[in-house]
Amino acid sequence: MENNFDVIIIGGSYSGLSAGMALGRSLRKILIIDSGRPCNQQTPYSHNFLTHDGKIPKEISDLAKEQVSKYKTVQFYDGLVTNVSKQSENFEVRTENGGVFHARKIILASGVKDIMPDIPGFAECWGISVIHCPYCHGYEVHGKATGIMSNGDMGFEFSKIVYNLTKELTLFTNGSSTLNGEQTERFGRNNIGITETEIERIDHENGQIRKVILKGGEEISLDALYAKIPFEQNVNTDDLGLELTEHGHIKIDHFHKTNVEGVFACGDNTTMMRAVANAVAQGNLTGAIVNKELADESF
Repeated sequence: MENNFDVIIIGGSYSGLSAGMALGRSLRKILIIDSGRPCNQQTPYSHNFLTHDGKIPKEISDLAKEQVSKYKTVQFYDGLVTNVSKQSENFEVRTENGGVFHARKIILASGVKDIMPDIPGFAECWGISVIHCPYCHGYEVHGKATGIMSNGDMGFEFSKIVYNLTKELTLFTNGSSTLNGEQTERFGRNNIGITETEIERIDHENGQIRKVILKGGEEISLDALYAKIPFEQNVNTDDLGLELTEHGHIKIDHFHKTNVEGVFACGDNTTMMRAVANAVAQGNLTGAIVNKELADESF
């Protein structure tokens, strides 16, 4: 395999493949490096994406890769990127299995890694019945017994969205509530329970939540639990000195440029809106912008 490219895309899921299609159709020499560890790997169905609503996520990404592979200037490499560095006129990308590649531009479509809380049963249910997004999963559990594991302003704002989908709602602050007085009053007015006792474990069957067991033994039956959990970037942002937002996303401008010249980012690593449709849209735009920049430089 050759090692010099116009663009290296780190991450071969929805956003990376979408950027790769835009650049492949523009006859750019592209390498897409992917480690094969998508964050939605145990999510059974993807929703809220026109023409693909209800499909298995891997079916969407497999079809996307098949279609992108038809463009002969696009190549793929299976591996985990361990280092990205700026050289004199290009970038060098190294992988865990010894691959070394160079490119004029870098697109980080590397997604994020969710950090699971130390609650037995949580990880097994993540993406199945412990869910992150009401737009991706909310319709399927509307009207059902639902919990939200969050607190403070985030829990308050998130509850507004979920309350529209179900009135059988409980907020689990998983410790002392940090809601202010007005927020607590609003919960009471809407008959939303607030449980401050910490969660001991989640009882489930093949990832489908049955009940939450609190410390002390109380059990609360649930069909779904929304959770906002921390994450970390899948790439070492310190390698290039990338700026992050206050929430930990890669900071980009309206053209998906990072603070490092020649490095772009798109997809889940840049936004709180983690959805397949959004990732595809971001990747398509980023590919077009990178192609324009390459054209400007060589014309």
